Amino acid sequence: MELHHGLPRQSPGSDATTRHLLSLCGPLPERARVLDLGCGPGRSALLLAAEAGGAGLAEVTAVDLHEPFLDELRTAAGERGLADRVRPVRGDMGALPFPDRSVDLVWAEGSAYLIGFDRALAEWKRLLAPGGTLVITECEWTAERPSDGVRAFWDPQYPLRSTARNLAAAQAAGYRVLGTHLQPDSDWAEYYGPLGDRVRAAGASAAFGPGASAAGASALESVREELRVRELYGHEYGYTGHVLTPVTAGGDGRWPVRPETPADGPAVRGVNLAAFDTPLEADLVDALRADGSWLPGLSYVAEGPGGAVAAHALLTRCEVDGAPALALAPVATDPALQRSGAGSAVVRALLAAARERGESLVLVLGHPAYYPRFGFVPASRFGIRAPFEVPDGAMMALVLDDCVPVPSGTITYAAPFGV
Repeated sequence: MELHHGLPRQSPGSDATTRHLLSLCGPLPERARVLDLGCGPGRSALLLAAEAGGAGLAEVTAVDLHEPFLDELRTAAGERGLADRVRPVRGDMGALPFPDRSVDLVWAEGSAYLIGFDRALAEWKRLLAPGGTLVITECEWTAERPSDGVRAFWDPQYPLRSTARNLAAAQAAGYRVLGTHLQPDSDWAEYYGPLGDRVRAAGASAAFGPGASAAGASALESVREELRVRELYGHEYGYTGHVLTPVTAGGDGRWPVRPETPADGPAVRGVNLAAFDTPLEADLVDALRADGSWLPGLSYVAEGPGGAVAAHALLTRCEVDGAPALALAPVATDPALQRSGAGSAVVRALLAAARERGESLVLVLGHPAYYPRFGFVPASRFGIRAPFEVPDGAMMALVLDDCVPVPSGTITYAAPFGV
């Protein structure tokens, strides 16, 4: 730890990234209760105490196992006049003593790896009050097929996954995705720049230089190797911030969702006719019902007032280079109820149903500002392409089962799509 004492950060990050992730959380209570886990010297904790909760009146509990980091945070909080709003606590993020539903915002920048992403999702969920948010950053593959050299470094110590697979894990754990943010290279420079300077200075010190103890020499070489790997392979991995909120029972609470029944056919057609400028989507649904690509139980509706169909979403069979996948299309919401959450509720329920059936991959051609909230990422990351020209960001994929290899190639849609 001596190599890290006094450094401004203990993982890649920046104030700009912290602010951006905070903005993706949406409105927080005026006196937001914030829990910063693995806070280190507290750079994020200080910013959150000053700026979270609108009026900047957040109460931040900052947890770390290393007391010297907490001492640094106490000093910095006092210097900034935030000592009354930042409470450093020595503790283990894997054994937190805080009561259920007691926190508005759980924050973990660069620290969840200490217990593992999946365990963090599972154990920290209980802490969130109704409407609460989890912000968690994770190191992930950004290359479709990482090279052997970078895998030799990461696989033995912390096997990385893709963004799509981590988002699928978040959804499987019962979260809704509010946003994601791939941290820029400058965030790594803020961490590795000062750390690199420290390593170069340490090489000449008694503790780490010639004649140093085996532990000191090993620590120095470990950090040097980490810096070398980033320099050689930094284009193949990076940190991504995930902003998540637990899904309430019954979809989004106010929108009951269920599989469609035969009696829903006319209402589903009516919603599609109302939602789109032409009858093409309504006709497509009818044609798919009569096609071999139709999968019973993967056409869902959200109910509005009085049980009327408020929104509809459909998954049918498609293929990627011969491997089975699902196509999400169409998705329609009654225009009078758009932006109400009905469409999002039915899509989330439908994706959950597909996951429970053992499906592994969903594809959608849609608005790149809408579908990432469900975990979709550009399909090009997996080498998947549409059979027609389409903007890269509009053709998206969601991995439902990270144990199944993701196929690459061209999508083959069911015949009623006409492509």
